[in-house]
Amino acid sequence: MTSLSWYDRITPWYTCIMTAHEVKTSEFKTTAAADRYRAAYQQTFDRVWPVPATPLDVPTAYGTTRVHRCGSQDGTPIVLLPASGGNALMWHRYIEPLSREHAVYAVDTVGEPGLSVQTAPLADGRDLADWLDQTLDGLDLAGVHIVGASYGGWVALSHQVHHPGRAAGLTLVDSAGFAEVGFRFYLWLIGGGLAGLALRPLRPRLARIVHNSAILDDDLMGLMKASMGFRRRLPAATVFSDEELERIRVPAQFLLGASSALHRSGQVADHLHRVLPAAQVEIVPGTGHALSTDEPALVLDRILQAAAPARADAAEA
Repeated sequence: MTSLSWYDRITPWYTCIMTAHEVKTSEFKTTAAADRYRAAYQQTFDRVWPVPATPLDVPTAYGTTRVHRCGSQDGTPIVLLPASGGNALMWHRYIEPLSREHAVYAVDTVGEPGLSVQTAPLADGRDLADWLDQTLDGLDLAGVHIVGASYGGWVALSHQVHHPGRAAGLTLVDSAGFAEVGFRFYLWLIGGGLAGLALRPLRPRLARIVHNSAILDDDLMGLMKASMGFRRRLPAATVFSDEELERIRVPAQFLLGASSALHRSGQVADHLHRVLPAAQVEIVPGTGHALSTDEPALVLDRILQAAAPARADAAEA
């Protein structure tokens, strides 16, 4: 059997910035690759998911979306969108505290490696906004607080731009959509991909060198390796115009990694303060683009704070 080249091994880490010339659907290369991944996904889910969950398969025009529903039905519903190359399992450390007072819907984005199945192409941000709106419609959800990390933040913002009114608030964790992807991000992705393949004892030091704490999650690293047979064909995250950002009328908080490889956080913060003066913008010291794993306690606290006013508003309505 021929071993995978280093190029093939790091593909899931940088495909978020690659754009195919033809718009196609994401898929596994073979049925065997799909079966191996789904088995690894289920094993990982059984190992790391901390609370009872109901799996839901929601039909949309772009395919079937897998959603894990759990938690209390009393609080504001919280919808979790993963970063590029990830799925609902990236939030496993957040689920238990969030679900104490909120209904939580952790989503496998269509077109990402997960248990969702894409059947039609997604060409741009409007298509992804339509997909998310159809998913929320299928779940009969409104007045939700949407949390998105990186590419998931771009999807959440695109949804608010094109479908205002369904979300009550947003938390964006080092979201894409504020700068063209540059060399620093390519380097960060490749460095993280290679470091994630290193032996476990070496990874803490490598994580500090490449500024990517996500590689320390052994369960998700194992799942990432199982996704090597997946072809990701989603559109690159484009930069939002001022006119698009000005359409965001719901409470929104932007958490930015101080040393993010995706953008210059200070410049993004200044831009947001100018275009969205009502938004909450926080640059988190000592963090990078992997903000959700760099400072999980802080990110969790900010999500809970942001969702609480939405819950009170929903109750008054």
